[in-house]
Amino acid sequence: MIKKGLYAILGVLVLLSAIVVIRTLQFVPQQHASSQSTLLDVVPHGPTLSQHLSEAIQFQTISHDDAKQRDDESFHRFIAWLSTTYPAVHTELSVTPLNTFTLLFKWQGKNTQAPAVLFSAHYDVVPVNPGTQSNWQHPPFAGIVENGIIWGRGALDDKSAVVALMESVTLLLSKGYQPEQDTYIALTHDEEIGSREGAQAVTEYFRQQNVALAWSLDEGSFVLDGLVPGSDKRVASINVAEKGYLTVELVAKGEGGHSSMPPQDTAVSVLAEAIVNVKNAPVPGGLNGLGEQMYSNIAKHMNFGKRMLFANTWLFKPLIESSLSTSRAGNAMLRTTTAPTMLSGSVKANVLAQTATAKINFRVHPRDTVERVIDWVTRAIDDDRVTINTIRAFTPSSIANTQSEGFNNIASVTRDVHGDVIVTPGLTIAATDSRFYSEITDAYRFNPMTLTPEYLSGFHGTNERIDEKNMVDAVSFYTRLMMHK
Repeated sequence: MIKKGLYAILGVLVLLSAIVVIRTLQFVPQQHASSQSTLLDVVPHGPTLSQHLSEAIQFQTISHDDAKQRDDESFHRFIAWLSTTYPAVHTELSVTPLNTFTLLFKWQGKNTQAPAVLFSAHYDVVPVNPGTQSNWQHPPFAGIVENGIIWGRGALDDKSAVVALMESVTLLLSKGYQPEQDTYIALTHDEEIGSREGAQAVTEYFRQQNVALAWSLDEGSFVLDGLVPGSDKRVASINVAEKGYLTVELVAKGEGGHSSMPPQDTAVSVLAEAIVNVKNAPVPGGLNGLGEQMYSNIAKHMNFGKRMLFANTWLFKPLIESSLSTSRAGNAMLRTTTAPTMLSGSVKANVLAQTATAKINFRVHPRDTVERVIDWVTRAIDDDRVTINTIRAFTPSSIANTQSEGFNNIASVTRDVHGDVIVTPGLTIAATDSRFYSEITDAYRFNPMTLTPEYLSGFHGTNERIDEKNMVDAVSFYTRLMMHK
């Protein structure tokens, strides 16, 4: 009887192993043919691109949370520079200013009955962190070009895309090209502070004009080189959704007075306990939907062991989720993230605070809702002495179609320009202009440039820069995509 039981167990293990191995052997990437689009003889000129991006960086189009701090003159001068630098775009396309500083160009297509497409980029930038100016290798708004690298605020985020789009249209106009469908280009001015004037106005314009969009393309991710753990190949993440946003304020009240005779619980200690409780109760997540699709696409190009895990998520999903949760990027893909960011209490070290406050920021995963996260926070704190106020919130975006002609065209052109890369749908973990565009069309988020670890630190940080080859690749990409049939 015991032997029969052992044989049965052994048989099950052999069968289980065979299933795992067979599924792994079948878990391979799809082969893709090259794009068949007809291309005009348009070759981007690297030094010209570098010079134009250098000039664009020198305009301090800084977005501040306090609108009164905005230097409107810098924005006006940048718009004037665009007109002077790209005259053909301004004469052969119609341009509509929205809320003064956002520009919407329309390039009329041959078939005006076909749904239009929208390309978008923002030209506002974040401020330089106070006290870090001396840490920059070159002044942040000097636009220095050195050894094929363009330095300065906006080089990556996102004036490089603005320049590349203008250059692509200029190249195509010089060849007498006209797109098949109406093509719009939005250059927005307030993405860094929430897009509430720029992209929102663009979206409302399309609604009012009854313009049907087939898809839109804006920033969101890059061709990631050396940034995806476990992948030796570059990964082009064409993001099809983005997280929502929630900031809550926790308010705890207590007895004031001198700190020499404190009560058992102070406003600060009550608040501290609430913060710890929220931090120790992360919003549930998991590998499913878009995240599972992204990691599975990447895993198909990995070694046998990693392919085995993702080919058999029915068996190994808990192990995968545990591993991904240990990295910041992996955890952000799996769930709504929790980040305590701001604290305030007493005005003096020896005075008990009557009111202590904290702000916690959540980036809301598409599987969740703002209301569900607030409910989760309330239950995690479970303390009537703490009041929870919603400071700012917006819902996650809808998820764009990954089987559409628009996605397939973007993926095809990415492979044409960047060669042997893994193309996969992905999730943008921050907020972009596309959160508004996704209300009216399939919104895709992808900058056609290669991002390496050395460039990553420049985002909203020090020594932001991009190289000339990336600019050439970006113009090649936009040019091909605008011509794609």
